[in-house]
Amino acid sequence: MSAQHSSEIKQQIQQWLEDVVIGLNLCPFAAKPNRNKQIKIHISEAESEEMLFEDIYQQLLDLDQTPVDELETTLVVTPTLFADFDDYNQFLNLVDALIIQTGKEGIYQVASFHPDYCFYGTEPEDAENLTNRSPYPVFHLIREDSMERVLKHYPAPESIPERNIECVEKLTLEQRKALFPFLFKTAK
Repeated sequence: MSAQHSSEIKQQIQQWLEDVVIGLNLCPFAAKPNRNKQIKIHISEAESEEMLFEDIYQQLLDLDQTPVDELETTLVVTPTLFADFDDYNQFLNLVDALIIQTGKEGIYQVASFHPDYCFYGTEPEDAENLTNRSPYPVFHLIREDSMERVLKHYPAPESIPERNIECVEKLTLEQRKALFPFLFKTAK
């Protein structure tokens, strides 16, 4: 992958983060670390699941070795793997197992985003899936301590998913096209 292509992907992810995740307030905790430049966007060049597994492990080690005031969270973006959401979802189980096997359970958790994200029990076209749709497959490595700290000061955090669904369901087609252009690309 060329440096220019990697830079374009990083820019697309940053735009999605600012316009969708922060702009729609889907994650009320993302604005501050984004403003403070504490969110790392790591573009993985892995061409196999084994390489990606190692890449994610290295990013967890990087979180371990970097103070939270410098690095709050990491988005591992996989532009060359997991075009199929089901394959991505199965790999997610391996990432969860990696966290457990390395003794990082309770320290880190993974949030998942994919262009074709589909919650269990929903249809692919259901608006609620937009809350987890991203330009590329993303594994979001989250520090649990940080999450617990902000949740203490957030009223009714259990209502966040419901509020997010209401938010994306209200989007007009024009708003969806503007916020999720990657979902409306025409075949060439």
